[in-house]
Amino acid sequence: MITDKQKALDRRYLRMAKIWSENSYCQRRQVGALIVKDKMIISDGYNGTPSGFENCCEDENGLTKLYVLHAEANAITKLACSSNNSLGATLYVTTSPCIECAKLIIQAGIKRIVYCEKYRLTDGLDILERAGIEMQYIDKSEL
Repeated sequence: MITDKQKALDRRYLRMAKIWSENSYCQRRQVGALIVKDKMIISDGYNGTPSGFENCCEDENGLTKLYVLHAEANAITKLACSSNNSLGATLYVTTSPCIECAKLIIQAGIKRIVYCEKYRLTDGLDILERAGIEMQYIDKSEL
């Protein structure tokens, strides 16, 4: 059961993830993610190109380039360069994870996901449910 205090924290962290998404250079969709463990933000990410690449996410036809990293992947891989880990952490992400990010989330040991926009494909949420990861949807209007 989620307490009122936790609900307030969830909304606050989602608002922060939304603000973090504004760092993205992507035109089609800006996504932000925060990984929180023991009430501390241990990593963050937003969708964009890999380090050293141009800050342009779409090709000349307006399609997302294949090498663009999702916000969740950026946050999880950033942890690989630190001395921290995401075992038992909560991921706050503005859009529900795709299947590829869901696999990373499972392998990273993240136990809870909170999001405020539903991605058009649900296969990511389906595999997270199968893995027993707690998921919480909070409508944007409640932030």
